[in-house]
Amino acid sequence: MSILTAAQAVLPMSDGAPAENVEPITATITAAQAGGAFPLMWLLFALPAVGAAVLLIVGRRSDRWGYLLACALPIGSFILACILLAQMMALPEADRQVTLELWNWTFAGSFDAAFALRLDPLSISFVMLITGVGSLIHIYSIGYMAEDPKRRLFFAYLNLFVAAMLLLVLADNYLLVYVGWEGVGLASYLLVGFWQYKDSAAVAAKKAFVMNRVGDVGLSLAIMLMFLTFGTVTFSDVFEAAPEASETTLTIIGLLLLLAAVGKSAQFPLQAWLLDAMEGPTPVSALIHAATMVTAGVYLVVRSNAIFDLSTTAISVVLAIGVITMTMGAWIACAQDEIKKSLAGSTMSQIGYMFLGAGLGPAGYVFAIFHLLMHGMFKADLFLSAGSVMHGNDDQKNMRLYGGLRVAMKVTMVAFFCGFLGISGLPPFDSWFSKDGIIDAALGVNVFAGLVALGVAGMTAFYMTRMLAMTFFGSPRWAEDQHPHESPPVMTVPMLILSIGALFGGLFFVYVAPIGEWLAPVTGYEESTPVIPEIPLKLTSLAIAIIGIALGWRKYATKDVPRVAPTNVTILTTAGRHELYGNAFNESLFMRPGQYLTRWLVWFDNRSLDGLVRGIATGIGDLGGKLRLWETGYARSYALSMLGGALLLGVVVATARWF
Repeated sequence: MSILTAAQAVLPMSDGAPAENVEPITATITAAQAGGAFPLMWLLFALPAVGAAVLLIVGRRSDRWGYLLACALPIGSFILACILLAQMMALPEADRQVTLELWNWTFAGSFDAAFALRLDPLSISFVMLITGVGSLIHIYSIGYMAEDPKRRLFFAYLNLFVAAMLLLVLADNYLLVYVGWEGVGLASYLLVGFWQYKDSAAVAAKKAFVMNRVGDVGLSLAIMLMFLTFGTVTFSDVFEAAPEASETTLTIIGLLLLLAAVGKSAQFPLQAWLLDAMEGPTPVSALIHAATMVTAGVYLVVRSNAIFDLSTTAISVVLAIGVITMTMGAWIACAQDEIKKSLAGSTMSQIGYMFLGAGLGPAGYVFAIFHLLMHGMFKADLFLSAGSVMHGNDDQKNMRLYGGLRVAMKVTMVAFFCGFLGISGLPPFDSWFSKDGIIDAALGVNVFAGLVALGVAGMTAFYMTRMLAMTFFGSPRWAEDQHPHESPPVMTVPMLILSIGALFGGLFFVYVAPIGEWLAPVTGYEESTPVIPEIPLKLTSLAIAIIGIALGWRKYATKDVPRVAPTNVTILTTAGRHELYGNAFNESLFMRPGQYLTRWLVWFDNRSLDGLVRGIATGIGDLGGKLRLWETGYARSYALSMLGGALLLGVVVATARWF
């Protein structure tokens, strides 16, 4: 039995029986046929897009009110999303796939892709996450960016990002996904580098942009290969034709899609940009690098489940990447002293769990999305709480210079603690259901992956306890001129709302609105047979989490934390501090050889190509200078030259005839 079965929510069918081997729904109805608010679904991404356009075009004249407009429009999208969700829930299960074709925007020969939107249980789940969490982060940003002279521009970029992310998840074909995909890449670049006057922020933005472009090549090639293979890039047509394609072709398409996914979701081997991206303002970290953009890769894999299910190789690589990255991320999070970088390592690890779930195939797709939704709430809560800590401590990031903040920042401490409960795997909070669901499914499909996931669950509890203890407990370690203070309500209220999701989101999606039943029509479901019975598994998972918490508390809460990081540490800690040498590896394998190649090409261009061109020009100039000596201006000289030339020509002709 799976964890959702025990929670009385394992994909029940209409008659209450478990839904095993559910086939994805293929029926489609148009927005006009569905009626209600469905014809207005284009407003979901249009509202924040208009907000970005207005703030960018109007410019400084909107400084006084622009941030208010930017907050109101995502909230409008969230309200519309709630209406659409209610209407979709009222539809028969077979009709929960609504399309809206706005216009036909591409046609070249036989290629045709409409600008069409697709609303189904998977996309509306993402829309609710993006608009709900995104709206709260917009409100939080009012306080966080209050003193920034370019606050209006920041909110314009936030709106641009939300619009692009919504377009990505609402797209009905891969080409439109690509438009949203590149849109969030651009918005991420602008937001991470928003404080470009700092070299670290400018470099981080460029690094994120370049590494994401590497992954984006995979998506563009996958789209081209889809068209060559299937003659279309529309989801429904591609998925319907996929069984007729060769496994080799499907494997190539799957691996190309996976390349795009690992780039956007900061998974191995394209994970090195994520920690550097923490140089951006904290709301950026919460919105882009915790709740939405980095989960786009998981969305792409799950959305393309019809392709991955038909390629054993591709889906095995998804699983392997998940196992590797969730271990790497947890390792890094255990060693980082900057609070946001430790949370960034945690993000890598938790998304690794989602990739592991997706790599389990039909047995894990539901749990991958379940954990994604839970992660969006508790990680956004943790990032915003971390931003509140920094805001109240003169933008100090180093946890070794915190300590004892539970007294000065009580509300922030409560919010962070709720996020801690949500991620640590303690009952009955979020990860108790979603993460353990992945572990349960993994043990039934791949025992090694399941055991690694269990171990990483203990590491998660350890590094979260480490962050909690170093920040809020122990003796104060901040500077004498530093005066920690609580953040204003415009920041703390969104944190507390997210805290509710961090505590009770799992209960809601298990008992109130079963996530398995909701997503089954899109993802399908195959219940696996776990190696370990459920109750012993749950007790084992709980014991591992408690051990991790106890070890973290003993090491960082009951002892004095040094203000300077010790140097006499294990090789494992050193590697974690250096992000497992990912940057050094990329520098040695790609950056340095690229620099040497560039320098050699410059030398070759200067000495060879440019030298040849300059040599020809110089030679012609010298020849012209010598010929110019013949231009004397005297008729007798020209006559003598003509006579000499005629004689020479006569000699040549006579010689030719002789031979």
